Amino acid sequence: MSTFEISIKSDKDGFILLQCSLCGEFFKLLASDLNDESTLNIWCPYCGLNGKEYYTKEVLDMSMKMAKNEANRMMFNSLKELERKTKNNKFINFKVGKKPEMEVVSIIKPRIENMQIMKYDCCKTMAKIKTGSIVTGSYCPLCGGANFE
Repeated sequence: MSTFEISIKSDKDGFILLQCSLCGEFFKLLASDLNDESTLNIWCPYCGLNGKEYYTKEVLDMSMKMAKNEANRMMFNSLKELERKTKNNKFINFKVGKKPEMEVVSIIKPRIENMQIMKYDCCKTMAKIKTGSIVTGSYCPLCGGANFE
């Protein structure tokens, strides 16, 4: 079994872009919060729901390309091994074709910069959200607590 890592660049303030799978809104969380093993759930700062999945389309596309490249590499290597094993066999001769082309995997760059930092006292964290939601209120992305004042 093979594993690979997807690296997502944070913005200049250390925030990673996410998208709620329920309401479709974009927001950013600190990379340190996302990498913290104590962060078990994420709540959308806009709808306040635990959407379970916050990957953007770019992250999903990148992961599919990387998985496809890895699967092609593993299949090609297995077939090359079979070719090597049947090289001197008089009953069966197996020849592998050309190596499959790999998908180009582009680095994901931070985008959507028109957000402001919102501080959440309940969990001592911050998120970048739309300016209007700072005024009208939002939910803490780490505990789901309402922050409407």
